[in-house]
Amino acid sequence: MKLLLSGRALTAGAVAVATLVTGGSAAGAATAPAHPTATAAAAPDIPIANVKAHLSQLQSIASANGGNRAHGRAGYQASLNYVKAKLDAAGFTTRVQQFTASGRTGYNLIADWPGGDANQVVMAGSHLDSVTSGPGINDNGSGSSAVLETALAVARSGYQPAKHLRFAWWGAEELGLVGSRYYVNSLGSVERAKISGYLNFDMIGSPNPGYFVYDDDPTIEKTFKDYFAGLGISTEIETEGDGRSDHAPFKNAGVPVGGLFSGADYRKTSAQAAKWGGTVGQPFDRCYHSSCDTTANINDTALDRNSDAIAYAVWALSQ
Repeated sequence: MKLLLSGRALTAGAVAVATLVTGGSAAGAATAPAHPTATAAAAPDIPIANVKAHLSQLQSIASANGGNRAHGRAGYQASLNYVKAKLDAAGFTTRVQQFTASGRTGYNLIADWPGGDANQVVMAGSHLDSVTSGPGINDNGSGSSAVLETALAVARSGYQPAKHLRFAWWGAEELGLVGSRYYVNSLGSVERAKISGYLNFDMIGSPNPGYFVYDDDPTIEKTFKDYFAGLGISTEIETEGDGRSDHAPFKNAGVPVGGLFSGADYRKTSAQAAKWGGTVGQPFDRCYHSSCDTTANINDTALDRNSDAIAYAVWALSQ
């Protein structure tokens, strides 16, 4: 999740004409309960061990490439290659979208699951880049890994949704939503109108977690709230800045959006600690945009619940 300065997104330099080419944990490690209702009963439980295995790979990539996975750096390219290889092996049709920002080449990764109504597209996405100061395991290895594992669960189950499923991993989010904005701008009005919903996941394993739901499209918002209500978990509306992550370009283009967030540098209140646990007065993520945002900076319970919520929403909204 990028920094929010003076209520507006950072600019990231000129975006060049692009080409498409085919191409230990923190406290609270309890396992989340099973899915709560029959609305999306076919949605699988997302194995937390698989999500954490992806996080370990992203950590190893960062460690081998200067300690980060930032835009235009070798760590980002290696992260994209890792995700793409998993998707290609699972039967997705992948493409890499190339752009230029701040003098460096960036990439988005788009993966389509064959089938479903191409005029009704459900998208789930997350940014794959980190800041230069750290490996970005919560921000945003957590969202990227959970979206990847949800996509792989689609393939494992042989799911045949009524709507078309598309997954995305964005580049240069930390420079001001550059990759996702480029993607949205690259779509014509007809293609944008086919997207019935975009779901965004940015920081979903914060070590002192909250359970925040985007207050945007009512149907998407209700889907997530219903899931957590079935677990007996109260949610709050995400209020840290509507232009702070990759749903913003979609929303600005008129696409229905929603998503989940477990908190960044704001501090947990006593009321929030009373319903969610954790430490009053401490940030939701004390390692936000820092070198300590490693695999040790993840709350397993939050990561597990949010990963399962992603699958629940993808299944519910694509049927």
